[in-house]
Amino acid sequence: MASQDWVEKDFYKILGVPKGVADADLKKAYRKLAKDNHPDLHPGDQAAESRFKDISEAYDVLSDPGQRQEYDAVRAMGGGARFQAGGRGGQGGFEDVFSNLFGGGGFQGGGFPGGGGFGGFGPQRGSDLTTTSSIDFIDSIHGTNIKLNVAGNSVTLKVPAGIQDGQKLKLKGKGQASPNGGQAGDLVVTIKVRSHPVFTRDGDNVRVVVPVTFTEAVLGATIQVPVLGGEPVKLKVSPGTPNGRTLRVKGKGVQGDGRQGDLLATVEILVPNRINKKAEEALKAFDAEIPEEDPRAELISKAGLL
Repeated sequence: MASQDWVEKDFYKILGVPKGVADADLKKAYRKLAKDNHPDLHPGDQAAESRFKDISEAYDVLSDPGQRQEYDAVRAMGGGARFQAGGRGGQGGFEDVFSNLFGGGGFQGGGFPGGGGFGGFGPQRGSDLTTTSSIDFIDSIHGTNIKLNVAGNSVTLKVPAGIQDGQKLKLKGKGQASPNGGQAGDLVVTIKVRSHPVFTRDGDNVRVVVPVTFTEAVLGATIQVPVLGGEPVKLKVSPGTPNGRTLRVKGKGVQGDGRQGDLLATVEILVPNRINKKAEEALKAFDAEIPEEDPRAELISKAGLL
């Protein structure tokens, strides 16, 4: 749907492509820019996030033949000028210009002094519809189909494997019907991914927190770790593994475009709440055998307290 952005923003310039760009070249340019400016690669960078939104908006419009035609027409008519918000006294606003440009009536009657006006520009495209749909975490990894009810009609949306929370999918021609025989609008669905009790997403990688005992962390062990959609895998914990260390299981993450993410298992050392007298004595004997050192000495020194 058009907005003031269509007049103010040059989507071709944003994507670095010429006006007559072919669909394949348009997609290639978009993928490169989206990858280079993705927020995951620039955490906390508001400028990069803004560029990514502009790039996505530009591609959404230019990749759709109907919206691209409307955008080109609006830009040609605007000529770089800013349309002011609609007001009184006969000065039409941007929305007035857009509705006249693509509506059935054209500029009629009082549109210009002298009366005659212009004829319509042909059938008007129907408006896009937007909705939100929630899916399970596992379905976001492997893909799924969801049923949506649109104006009493059931439509099926194919959700691709690896989709991320907040990503948008488009069903062409499933939006509002045209009021005068033109192309129907699209249905734009924002996907919300429900959280999982064990796994979290980190790009194409999947993270899991794995509890280990104090003894396993000190002496080392081979433990079982859950993976997505399969049997648990064995993972080696080296002797002396500290709390918070992340171990990698190759190829057990999310499958993307020509790549496979990993499973990242973060060690969480469990400390028993209560121990019996025998265990307490064993720990004291263990402590007496290890080299005597203050594990906080370097921390205090760096803090400038000594």
